Amino acid sequence: MIINKIKDYGILPVIREIELNHVIAAAEVLDLQKKSYRIEAELIGTEEIPPLKETFEQLQNCGETFMGYYIEGLLAGAVSFKKEGKVLDIHRMMVHPDYFRRGIAGKLLAEIERQDRQEIIVSTGAANTPAIKLYEKLGFVRQHDSVVGNGLVIANFKKES
Repeated sequence: MIINKIKDYGILPVIREIELNHVIAAAEVLDLQKKSYRIEAELIGTEEIPPLKETFEQLQNCGETFMGYYIEGLLAGAVSFKKEGKVLDIHRMMVHPDYFRRGIAGKLLAEIERQDRQEIIVSTGAANTPAIKLYEKLGFVRQHDSVVGNGLVIANFKKES
């Protein structure tokens, strides 16, 4: 198990901002995004998820701040957000399928919660049970569901400081 190996050798994972203007960093994020959101697409029963259709150029120009979780130099997870006033809006949460259930999403969320803000908002597919359980476990409160596109139900969450 990689996490045990990291602990055994004293190599700690690193969380740091990802600079999408660097081609290699953006390519790593796009690859992670496709793999992670492919799993969500299976969970919610549709391929109509914007991150699955996003191009390299669109990603680089999205205007979001990205934080990455690196294990031995490999991008294992990432979160992106925009901040408007005191609201931190999470746009993407993604973990490489090889690293599921290792607490990476929770660690990334804990990192961005250090931002000066009054509330954090996030949305996910209402059928994405693992994501919903994670957000609820971390203190997010489901606000309402909305329907987008061709009937996709989105669960909207908020966490106040």
